[in-house]
Amino acid sequence: MPSPAPQDLVVTQATSDDWPVVRDWAVGEGWNPGPADLHAFFAQDPDGFFIGRVDGVPVSAVSVVRYDADYAFLGWYLVRPGLRGQGHGLATWKTALAHAGTRTVGLDGVVAQQDNYRRSGFEPAYRTTRFTGPAPVAEIPAGVRPARAADLPAVTAYDSACFPADRPRFVAAWLTTTGHRAFVRHVGDRLTGYGVIRPGHECLRVGPLFADTAEDARALFTALLAEASGRRVAVDVPGTSPAGVALAEEAGFSPSFETARMYTGPVREHALERVFGVTTLELG
Repeated sequence: MPSPAPQDLVVTQATSDDWPVVRDWAVGEGWNPGPADLHAFFAQDPDGFFIGRVDGVPVSAVSVVRYDADYAFLGWYLVRPGLRGQGHGLATWKTALAHAGTRTVGLDGVVAQQDNYRRSGFEPAYRTTRFTGPAPVAEIPAGVRPARAADLPAVTAYDSACFPADRPRFVAAWLTTTGHRAFVRHVGDRLTGYGVIRPGHECLRVGPLFADTAEDARALFTALLAEASGRRVAVDVPGTSPAGVALAEEAGFSPSFETARMYTGPVREHALERVFGVTTLELG
């Protein structure tokens, strides 16, 4: 039986009910998606998820999530194994990318696809490395505590300073999604960073890890590792943060996966020096 031709593909916006099959594809690729992440992903832009079907069967997917009038993020670019090379991925990509309009689009591209992304107008900004390992025994340091509902305005403002766009809907959902544990650090009355650890398919994932200084980041990272109770943990560290790399290495973690942050154009200035761990490769 011949493979389905691209013209047989029907691309539509996806709902959260459509997405578990795409998550299963990501599991097969070793991406370690979080089982409860979709709540926060769809809270940011429920219209930003696209799925391609042939004869009603899902074969391709991509998300292009809009954050504000100037910035969107592309992720979840997947084609079902066995149906690759037929044009389904590219057709789904083109449909989804139109959702971004004139916005600059970011993505975290795996090494094998980076040349393809360049041909689509994306230019690399920095490398990101996933470090993975068993969490060492740790205790929550002084000055760090679990985030509370009353912390949300301060955390949202802090997040906005560290990211190319404001994303209050995402942050509110990310801090409260089932299984997610968020911590904040204060020096006096001033918030100096926050971090989140959450379940993944294969191991726990840290992200974001945003902090004023390496000392603040170390305190937050220690608290997040204390939540892991010896289980395996992964953190995606941007190459712009040698201190973040040092934290992962001090914990005994090893590099396991590499991507590149790429953009189609300029993004607003943000405190990249405070980014010790990326929030999520799926949504930036």
